[in-house]
Amino acid sequence: MSEDILQKIVRMRREDIDRLGLNFNIDIPEARRVGHTEFLGNAGAILEVKRASPSKGDIAPDLNPVELATTYAEAHAQAVSVLTEMNFFKGSLRDLIAVADLMERRRQQGLHTCAVLRKDFLLFEDEIDIAYRCGADAVLLIARILDDEQLVKMAQRAQKFGIQAFVEVREADDFRKLAVVTAALGDAAAKTIVAGVNSRDLATFHTDPLIPASVRSKLPAKAVFESGILSAADATYARNLGFTGILVGEAVAKNPPLAKDVVSAFESGCENARGQFWKKFAERKFANNETRAASSQDARPQDARRPLVKICGITREEDGLLAAELGADMLGFVFSTTKRLTTEEFVRNFAAKIRTCHPEPFDKLRNLNKVGEPVEPLLVGVITDPNSVEGKTAIKLAQEGVLDAVQFHGVDPHNSDALAESCSAALPYYCAACVGAPEDFDYVASLRKNGEPRILLDAKVEGIPGGTGKTIPESLLREKANGAPLWLAGGINPENVATICEKFHPELIDVSSGIEDAPGIKNHDKMKALFAEFAAK
Repeated sequence: MSEDILQKIVRMRREDIDRLGLNFNIDIPEARRVGHTEFLGNAGAILEVKRASPSKGDIAPDLNPVELATTYAEAHAQAVSVLTEMNFFKGSLRDLIAVADLMERRRQQGLHTCAVLRKDFLLFEDEIDIAYRCGADAVLLIARILDDEQLVKMAQRAQKFGIQAFVEVREADDFRKLAVVTAALGDAAAKTIVAGVNSRDLATFHTDPLIPASVRSKLPAKAVFESGILSAADATYARNLGFTGILVGEAVAKNPPLAKDVVSAFESGCENARGQFWKKFAERKFANNETRAASSQDARPQDARRPLVKICGITREEDGLLAAELGADMLGFVFSTTKRLTTEEFVRNFAAKIRTCHPEPFDKLRNLNKVGEPVEPLLVGVITDPNSVEGKTAIKLAQEGVLDAVQFHGVDPHNSDALAESCSAALPYYCAACVGAPEDFDYVASLRKNGEPRILLDAKVEGIPGGTGKTIPESLLREKANGAPLWLAGGINPENVATICEKFHPELIDVSSGIEDAPGIKNHDKMKALFAEFAAK
């Protein structure tokens, strides 16, 4: 089996240790000479001294660690993360010593002081001693590369020195290891352990902002969203999910002035309904993947994964209930002046009925249908004009929790002061973009820059907001999708859904006109045929 990036980093690091020793042939202090700052004592940002990475190559090869750490401290970061891995990140223990000494000078001058994290692929207990002597207030322990016994020993060594163990988890077994080390430390765990979840897969270095969302409920109170924070809007998204900290590397190392905006955005944010929606969606997505993979007889369990399914344009109770029974993950109710227009009364009654049928809290994923999938779908109000009576009704229902989210269809909430304020407060939502030409993806890119973790792509037909029966041109998707997880709408039906899934592997498909006899009137045989296509795989 070929060696992945993480395995290569660890192998080369072991070789360097065999050749140079645990101090990598660098003179380090015989004893710690600086004070201590609690790592993540308050909620905030951890900003990184980072020259390079395996995925991006050189990021800031000529950075001065002291100057950069000073910028971070003046931005009131809670901590500075110092990369000390030398092969792929071009870091050094010298950087760690220099930054720790800087923070000691600031401490003596009465200036804001950041905790110092040694970020590396640590493998041995004695590396904790070295980090402590170099001035680290915390050390990164990557659960994926340490067995239970070694992880416990290294966390206990950190506890002995009074510094924090920043335990990074991502895979299912990592959470078991986190439980093991927490149990081993007992009462000391609350002061010693800070957990982090990396949105970047260290084996492939691909990032997904839904990974942290999917596991936030499994983490202790102090938890960090790692990687993938490229803007202030991304920092706000992480805070909405309820994370205590964010770890930001490339974005601030390349552009130090961004540090202040990222710190401010995170600290001024809060856990809210938007974050709750994304946690619900992410938990559902990954729980469904695991269930389908476990039930598959295929040697490649990822082939058993079907996309999540949204059935949109529900206007009749029987249609919505059947969709839920068949395994729909989301149901859409149109609050726009089209033939699929719904009413507040209908949605309130439907939401009450479906939640009575399935009373267990959906976000615990306890209600399963016969193939092991959660039954109760997320309820979404689709709006094209947030200032219309219909749009305001959907927003009200989402704020009250009757709807799980609002879909802004062709509406950019970031370009409206009133909407932006509403979205930042108590409105769960996501965005949909109509695309028919390459330039339409400029809007998609702008939404991504504004911290939207997913964007629904619908076929663009002038004058018609959706439900057109038209598909997005294949060539356009291949050219512009850029490998991001796809949410697709437009012209999907039982006849073409298998082909679309085979070609583009969408994470979610949104189906409306393809299973209708008339706008808003679902054909139950067509709906069953749609879901049968997935069961046949």
